[in-house]
Amino acid sequence: MHLLGIFRLILAMNLRKIHYFCTAMEKKKSIVFILNPHSGTQSKMELPALIDSTLDKEMYCHRVVFTEYPGHAADIAEQCVKDNTDIVVAVGGDGTINEVARSIVHSNTALGIIPCGSGNGLARHLCIPLDPKKAINIINKCKIEQLDYGVINELPFFCTCGMGFDAFISLKFAEAGKRGPLTYIENVLREGLKYKPETYEVVDETGTMKYKAYLIACANASQYGNDAYIAPKATMTDGLMDVIIMEPFTAFDAPQIGIDLLNRTLDKNSKIKTFKAKRIHIHRNNPGAIHYDGDPIMGSTDIDVHIEEKGIRIIINPDETEDARQPNQMLNAFSMFFNNINNVREDLEKQGRKIHAINKALLRKLTGN
Repeated sequence: MHLLGIFRLILAMNLRKIHYFCTAMEKKKSIVFILNPHSGTQSKMELPALIDSTLDKEMYCHRVVFTEYPGHAADIAEQCVKDNTDIVVAVGGDGTINEVARSIVHSNTALGIIPCGSGNGLARHLCIPLDPKKAINIINKCKIEQLDYGVINELPFFCTCGMGFDAFISLKFAEAGKRGPLTYIENVLREGLKYKPETYEVVDETGTMKYKAYLIACANASQYGNDAYIAPKATMTDGLMDVIIMEPFTAFDAPQIGIDLLNRTLDKNSKIKTFKAKRIHIHRNNPGAIHYDGDPIMGSTDIDVHIEEKGIRIIINPDETEDARQPNQMLNAFSMFFNNINNVREDLEKQGRKIHAINKALLRKLTGN
């Protein structure tokens, strides 16, 4: 075989290798990990190596990008959609997840989650493990579902949004500069007894109602984070949000509410009103804070909230469902105990008011006044 023939044979073999390589690459899913180094309270510097060693390389072709400024995660995710990236993974807390998720809604790009925040509400709702290695293994299983998300005044949210006390505390939490549940609890305890309920006019598909409320929350998922279940029955697959109205309560009621939050029984509390809706309009007398996935901003007197049905693709845990967690039996016993005490106290108060009214009526008759 002359030299030209040998050269052609080598070239053909190399082209065949390149073709096989490109075909193999085409079978792999493209995945970008967007890592926020400032989320939560733990260092993230070891995560790129963990991702590289744990991710299924036969399934994925991956890269890791660190965010450099607020809003950078959204910019990276938008570019990923333009590049037809299969999966974008938010590595951070609910704020990072919101940035990434709102940039990929109504696209073919799916969201993955490695929870590294202080609350991790959406990850906990979806039963995504808080251990990064286990979360990466969920990504390796690559079970993708179309799920709902919400919008408050044109701002997307994926877990919860709201106004009143929870938005006020989110604002205080953001101003504190420190992260973590202890800062959050500190603000709740310090500000809780001083906060004054507001009057809200709520319009949904069934009509208009007025409420005096401590807070109004709209939930696409079940919890705020840290296993505090504001909407125990919420699901991301029904095309509806759970609206939670917390009526004014006393210091005596607070332990009960705290237990019910942690025990997935808040919907049974006498101070809580709940209903489901696809969209609502809320009017309040004064502007104030609202929050979306825990991020606070100042809002006007009028607030619109609605659900976008099946608007985002998300990698879920195929081995557990949204309702996998059941109420804790000991907390349930405490909850029932406090509920019974509250019911007796409320009955006594009602009877006391009735007796007082009867006494006043009798006194008027006896005195002729």
